[in-house]
Amino acid sequence: PGSRLTLTLPDDFHHHFRDGSQSSTVSAHASKQFGRCIAMPNLKPPVVNTEMAVAYRDRLLASMPDGADMEPLMTLYLTDRTTPEEIRKAAGTGFVKACKYYPAGATTNSDFGVTDVKKTYPALRAMEECGMVLCIHSEVTGADVDIFDREGAFIEEIMKPLVADFPTLKIVMEHISTKEAVEYILSAPPNVAATITAHHLLYNRNALLVGGIKPHYYCLPILKRETHRLALLDAVKSGSRKFFLGTDSAPHTTASKECGCGCAGVYTAHAAIELYAEAFEGAGCLEKLDDFGSRYGAEHYGLPRNERRVTLVKESWEVPKTYEFGGETVTPLRAGETVAWRIAEE
Repeated sequence: PGSRLTLTLPDDFHHHFRDGSQSSTVSAHASKQFGRCIAMPNLKPPVVNTEMAVAYRDRLLASMPDGADMEPLMTLYLTDRTTPEEIRKAAGTGFVKACKYYPAGATTNSDFGVTDVKKTYPALRAMEECGMVLCIHSEVTGADVDIFDREGAFIEEIMKPLVADFPTLKIVMEHISTKEAVEYILSAPPNVAATITAHHLLYNRNALLVGGIKPHYYCLPILKRETHRLALLDAVKSGSRKFFLGTDSAPHTTASKECGCGCAGVYTAHAAIELYAEAFEGAGCLEKLDDFGSRYGAEHYGLPRNERRVTLVKESWEVPKTYEFGGETVTPLRAGETVAWRIAEE
């Protein structure tokens, strides 16, 4: 206890800030540990054009606590109707860095998503030319596909043909959760990389299903069996630059999680880098966390590394049972339990 770990300030390449009064809690948590966050566009209505992205960025900047110095990097929500002109306009802002591909119906607020990948090809060609990144929720949504098999099916049906058709498009398979995805990413060309969440590194599906159903562990992609979690840990242990940090921290009100049809999403922004430190320490590769958190993602996006640092101390602390969230509450991961690392007070 008491040992210290100083890291280059990390970036989060997959973050859900939500909007309006809900954003201030999220921004306060994210800004204390990240230099930049890729802000997901799955609002109601979704962020489908440049004007909406500019306005959302302004709202996020206004939601930051005084003195915070975190940059939200914006995304457009890719639809069947996204035009090459809109892509070029978004790229021209300098802060819309990616488009998000949600298969229609895959997850929270994804009903406007892509129905057929071929319909996005004109937009993807423009993205390839502009150097914009394609972030993909990599699960098929067909009712006939088992929920535990949706990532593997997506690789075969969508990813492999897409990568063959766009050899220079920068692609991120987000929140990978299976051994198949790890193997695919390692075999894919250099323009294809992946993010891994802290919760997929720390937990398998027993956390969700044993001893009662635990809605605060329910996310998409769903937690998988232990063999897959171990494959994700092997991926980060390898030190490969193809894997980097993306929390997919996704807050929902406590009431919308603890109900008959609970929302998918795990909230980790309150302790993200600390939870990653736990996972990396448990895997015996704490020395790999710095590059995973602050180098490989920045390189994939063509961004400079952050110059600031953050120090973690090996001191456990108890996570509050809830945080205020837009007049309601959000229940964080490890609510009422402890996290082994904490950010040192400056």
